[in-house]
Amino acid sequence: MFRALADATRRDIVTRVMNEGISVSRLATSYEMSFAAVQKHVAVLQSAGLVSKERNGREQIVRGNLSSIHRIQHLLSHFEEVWKQRALRMGDVLNDDD
Repeated sequence: MFRALADATRRDIVTRVMNEGISVSRLATSYEMSFAAVQKHVAVLQSAGLVSKERNGREQIVRGNLSSIHRIQHLLSHFEEVWKQRALRMGDVLNDDD
């Protein structure tokens, strides 16, 4: 998931499709890259479980996977707490007058 989100375009795609489904062709108009390049970005996000695609006639609609985003948010919150605690312990060691 983190590798998929490491790219700014993919993060933007996830943001765009989180509240409503958007067709791949409509997404492609938002970026200065080919339709095929946008499709590849969507495929990476889909493989990571961050978005899903469904066919609606001739269009492929991309939708954000909210449960995956919540899992990432929970994991990042955990990492943030771990690093805060480490920083506090470092501060304690540096301030120790012994």
